[in-house]
Amino acid sequence: MVYQALARKWRPRNFDQIVGQEHVVKALTHALLTGRMHHAYLFTGTRGVGKTTLARILAKAINCDNLHGFNPCGECLICREVDEGRFVDLLEVDAASRTRVEDTRDLLDNVQYAPNQGRYKVYLIDEVHMLSGHSFNALLKTLEEPPPHVKFLLATTDPQKIPVTVLSRCLQFNLKHLTADQIRHQMSMILTAERIPFEQNALHALARTADGSMRDGLSLLDQAIAHGGGCLDETSVNLMLGTVARTHVFDLLNALADGDAAGLLARIAGLAIMTPNYLDVLQNLLTVLHHAALAQWAPESVHHDDDAEHIQLLAKRVSAEDLQLYYQIALHGQRDLPLAHNPRGGFEMTMLRMLAFRPAHAQNTENAPGRPAPSKPAASAALGKSAALVTNTVHAVRETAAPSSEMGKTDADAPAPASRPVAYDDWAHAIQAMELSGLTQQLARNCTLKSLSENQMILALDPGFAHCRTPSLEAQLERRLGSYYQRAIKLQILVEPPQHDTPATQIANHQQARQQDAELAIAEDGNVRQLIDRLNARIIPGSTKPIA
Repeated sequence: MVYQALARKWRPRNFDQIVGQEHVVKALTHALLTGRMHHAYLFTGTRGVGKTTLARILAKAINCDNLHGFNPCGECLICREVDEGRFVDLLEVDAASRTRVEDTRDLLDNVQYAPNQGRYKVYLIDEVHMLSGHSFNALLKTLEEPPPHVKFLLATTDPQKIPVTVLSRCLQFNLKHLTADQIRHQMSMILTAERIPFEQNALHALARTADGSMRDGLSLLDQAIAHGGGCLDETSVNLMLGTVARTHVFDLLNALADGDAAGLLARIAGLAIMTPNYLDVLQNLLTVLHHAALAQWAPESVHHDDDAEHIQLLAKRVSAEDLQLYYQIALHGQRDLPLAHNPRGGFEMTMLRMLAFRPAHAQNTENAPGRPAPSKPAASAALGKSAALVTNTVHAVRETAAPSSEMGKTDADAPAPASRPVAYDDWAHAIQAMELSGLTQQLARNCTLKSLSENQMILALDPGFAHCRTPSLEAQLERRLGSYYQRAIKLQILVEPPQHDTPATQIANHQQARQQDAELAIAEDGNVRQLIDRLNARIIPGSTKPIA
């Protein structure tokens, strides 16, 4: 038997088999069921997402002798001939090779004649944006007053090049970029049906490389099967794609979790022997960090992964705060890598930045490069500087506010601070003294203290932040209060307008005042004034930030 490429063999034959374009399928099937078919459809989208496939299925559906609901039967003569490319009333044209106006006129000469076999004569024009201006003018006349037995199905990857006069006479459907998961699931289904053994990580690599195109993904799958000798394993796929196996990524992250700078650099040196694409390594790193973060919040979400055990272990070793920091630094590392003096150097600096900017509680002082662990204020300043570098914004380091990067962190298992005397009419100071963080801190900061007795505290929560109040967060705050006071405290939170500013409002007001002071200082600076006066310069709005 002659081998047929997977992209052709598994091309969808009906609407139910279309992957990832539910919004288009829904509109077309409703039109078929209600009999409200337009005379011209335009399918747009990147390569390999199903434009021509949808057009062919629609051509079958409107001509099928035995329509099953909205799906063509696939068994009648018309369906078989469309699938085999020999249905006489379906005229497929590649506009890229027929751009001349004479070609378009020849194509449209027979529009007025009734179809030979089906109910409709269908003109499927692929890459329609390649037609010349005169060709569009010739097509426009027919689109304005089409015969009732004619349907136009147009497909393009570049709708901006189509004249608006043509666009206005078509129903336009934009096909979406397919996700890596959608492509991976389709590959898995095909390999299972073809009885080809495979590893999930191999499919992950192929699906990412397909870049949203199902056709590209299945072409890569064909190549990988040939490369692997009839099976699909991660090692052979990585060799084919020139990518790095996940085992190397886990080695890097484990050295990072250990705070082992020497080990981290040694693993990068081992990686360099394979001359990898460091952008791809960072992409793999981001994927693992993403899955590890998911494992911390929803462990069942990574069970399908071949490396689920390693991911779960990493999720337990690294705090949620550190994972988020590593992810953010890796994300910005992708952007900055092309600017580095060489790719390996840029990658090394990205990884060392993750090590250098870990929060103070995670620093491994035994591996620090010949200097003692930083004091608490110094550690806070270092973390503030890391946040500034990651977000390209200079943030103030204040004693009254924790870094915003801790928003997603909970402190259910954080060690409770020792009890200390505090004037509790200063609720903001109390929050800082309890060393709250994450969502618990956000809940507390948007409350004001109404009353405090020996065993009960009543807080008023700003109604605008009522969504922050959950049973788990309220219980966490109550536990922290009990640990702080070293006695049982019953917490009651009332949702009502605060009688005075909440700590969150105080912080926002403080930030706004510092921002205004900074802008005023810049505006009144003598050197800046000279630049404005002599060079007609101006201060770009939003470019001034307060510094520590």
